[in-house]
Amino acid sequence: MNRIVTPETGARTSARADPHFGSRPLDPDPGRPRERLQRGSAGINGVSSGKGMAPSMFFAQRRLCSLGSRAKFLKMIYSPKIFRLSTSAGHPSLVKALSCLYGKFYQNQIDPNKEVLVTVGAYGSLFNAIQGLIDEGDEVIVIVPFYDCYEPMVRMAGGTPVFISLRSKHVDGKKWSSSDWTLDPEELASKFNSKTKAIILNSPHNPLGKVYTKEELQVIADLCIKYDTLCISDEVYEWLVYTGNEHLKIATFPGMWERTITIGSAGKTFSVTGWKLGWSIGPNHLIKHLQTVQQNSIYTCATPLQEALARAFWIDVKRMDDPECYLNSLSKELEVKRDWMVHLLESVGLKPIVPDGGYFIIADVSLLDADLSDMKNSNEPYDYKFVKWMTKNKKLSAIPVSAFCNKETKLQFEKFVRFCFIKKDSTLDAAEEIIKAWSRQTS
Repeated sequence: MNRIVTPETGARTSARADPHFGSRPLDPDPGRPRERLQRGSAGINGVSSGKGMAPSMFFAQRRLCSLGSRAKFLKMIYSPKIFRLSTSAGHPSLVKALSCLYGKFYQNQIDPNKEVLVTVGAYGSLFNAIQGLIDEGDEVIVIVPFYDCYEPMVRMAGGTPVFISLRSKHVDGKKWSSSDWTLDPEELASKFNSKTKAIILNSPHNPLGKVYTKEELQVIADLCIKYDTLCISDEVYEWLVYTGNEHLKIATFPGMWERTITIGSAGKTFSVTGWKLGWSIGPNHLIKHLQTVQQNSIYTCATPLQEALARAFWIDVKRMDDPECYLNSLSKELEVKRDWMVHLLESVGLKPIVPDGGYFIIADVSLLDADLSDMKNSNEPYDYKFVKWMTKNKKLSAIPVSAFCNKETKLQFEKFVRFCFIKKDSTLDAAEEIIKAWSRQTS
């Protein structure tokens, strides 16, 4: 691909106009829309409640740094073996740990050397899967709202995203729950055809926090089998599922293992997003295509981080039935923060959607009737203007949910913003003070 530098910004953009991108050049600003908002509010002294940030690694430090004394840890990372490149598919100790861990959930034994791939974050897993499995002209079903890299990654591979929205069936008088948001089975079936190569599934869902039920997953599985369609299952929040809900892996459904790539994340599991380690699990006839992409792009991931992650996993693999198992206790710790955030948002007149999983809450902000007249760029969706207004006037930031939508569905979700509750208590306390003061002003 030829590369040019635009005189206006100095940013590198694509010089080609081909089916991968249509006639559109790549966006000269490489930041995704929600990251641009974060950059725009960087100079404002306030409380960030939009993005997930580990509260002083309050979960991860207890686990990853309990691998032994500091001396033992340093001895481990300075071992000659740790200085070497790992194999492209993943550090041997980590792929074995992942194989053993996930083998507890699948009926078949997972081959660590052929059915596991360690990647640069779950982002890398998504990229490898889409680049390795999607060809020009293939259609990929994307469920709205969606993690914002899905659409551009599909287009980069030459595929055509086909969108379908989750819609709410909220009942007045009840708390609004992420489980109220569902797909219409008939509408979903209408999206499948002979060109459908894959569907991207995200459960637990970002940003809604929806955890798909067995019945909902079965509908998707039946359609995948009927149309011989692949499923790229983004399950990075798999351990963050709250009381009354259960995370089920669609790859464990009859006929789905052979057509599913399951994606996980160390950043979401251990609150170490900066480590950028993820993984893909699936049958060898699919994984080998992801390996080809990785082999010829980033090649491999950092060995010391993989070794540390493997040791953390081995601790809990051996005690999965123990209440102290980190993988089982994490959601219990976060559920308290979730309930606290729900109450806080309700107190100022927002209508939160209580998530069944993940660590985000979205809320309808339209009832606040905020005066956004001083916000620039009137063509922006309402939630973008609201978030900028709230950051400027209330010193509290959030993420507009329309950033997780394609152009045609932004209006459907523009009255919602996303808050995050995986925060230090001090950060949540600061947010509480802001919201209480806000509530006094509106009462």
